[in-house]
Parts: sequence; structure tokens; C-alpha cells
Amino acid sequence: MKFAVIVFPGSNCDTDMFHAIQEGLGEEVEMVPHYETTLVGYDAVLLPGGFSYGDYLRSGSIASYSKIMKAVKDFASQGKPVLGVCNGFQVLLEAGLLPGAMKRNEELKFICQTTGLEVVNPETSFTSQYDQGEIIQVPVAHAEGNYECDDVTLEQLEKNNQVVFRYLDSINGSKNNIAGIVNETGNVLGMMPHPERAVDRLLGSTDGLRLFQSILANWREQHAVSS
Repeated sequence: MKFAVIVFPGSNCDTDMFHAIQEGLGEEVEMVPHYETTLVGYDAVLLPGGFSYGDYLRSGSIASYSKIMKAVKDFASQGKPVLGVCNGFQVLLEAGLLPGAMKRNEELKFICQTTGLEVVNPETSFTSQYDQGEIIQVPVAHAEGNYECDDVTLEQLEKNNQVVFRYLDSINGSKNNIAGIVNETGNVLGMMPHPERAVDRLLGSTDGLRLFQSILANWREQHAVSS
């Protein structure tokens, strides 16, 4: 399986993501700069954390207009897996690939800590290696991770099982403690916590590795069926 890590000006978790795939998962991965226009040849796309374009307008807003994002949208429309973490989640929101928006954290402070997450939906291609209701430990590092959406959107997210991860505690003010959501077809996941920082015991947790293993397992299953 071949992964693409999208790199925007200001990305700073791209190397973490690269090593999570190459060393943690043992699969092929390449960095793809924001000015590229195609994702042909890749099986999954990863949008890393950081401060794309310095967050000068809104977090992720300028990056959502990068050349590569048209290719990301086309990639997602084919049902292939797209994961956006932290700033990557913000980019997916700004690009319209996921519903809702991000606000400043409730206490207007940058949060950097390991936090408990509840696995709300283990039936996605990103969470098949987890159990329903399992509590995992994954780091967060953000200033604008306060997920917001209108009541109609929230009802739809909850009804359609699109909420994948939920904070155990209200660390940033996110509506319904939402930490990660998928789109209606389930192939695009945005989450504020950093699974790529929880792939080795030396990092304090290996709980994030199973997210990438889920992507790989789902791809292998689909590949076996298509073969």
C-alpha cells in the first residue's frame, strides 16, 4: 500500500506522519508538495498537522485552495481513504470535505497533552482494529480544535454514526466532545488528536498505530476482493 503525505508551507507534523507509516506500519510513503496536481498511484492520502500558510486567515483556509486539494477531492470522490489530522482536519473542513468548522479553544489557550478518547464507531475503515467504546490514549496539540456545527448537522453526524472519536473530557469546548468525524461515505476522517504520535512505546502509547493498521487492513481486504 502506498501513502501520500501532503506537505503545505507551514506543515510541521509531516515527518511524524511519514515515519508512522514507514517505520510503524512498514508501508511505502512519499511526501507530496502542495503544488502537485495529481495523486495517481497512491492508495491513501494523509494531511498532517501544523500551521499551513501560517494560519494567517483561518486555520486551513488558504491551504484548502492549494493545487493539490483538487486532486485530494477527486481522490476522496473515488472512495479512497483520506485522513486529516489537526491542521489537516481544519483543511478538510475548509475544503468542504467534512461538515462544520473550528473555533479557538474554549479557554483560548494552546493545549498540548495526552488525552483519553472514546472509540465511538469502530465500523469505519479507520477504526476496524478498535473495539466499541474502547478508551485510547492519543496526544493533542492545538489552539483551534473547538469543533462547531449547527444543530441539524450535529443531529445528522450522530444519527449516521459519523462521530468516530470523542474526548472523555471537555478539553477544548468541542460540541458533544467531538474529536473526530467521517464523511457520509466513511472514507474521509478528520480528527484533532495525533495518532502518528502514538505509534511506539517510546512515545508513551501505541494506540494510534491501530488507526493506520485499520486503513491497511481495509485496503488489503478490498484488494483481495478485486483480485
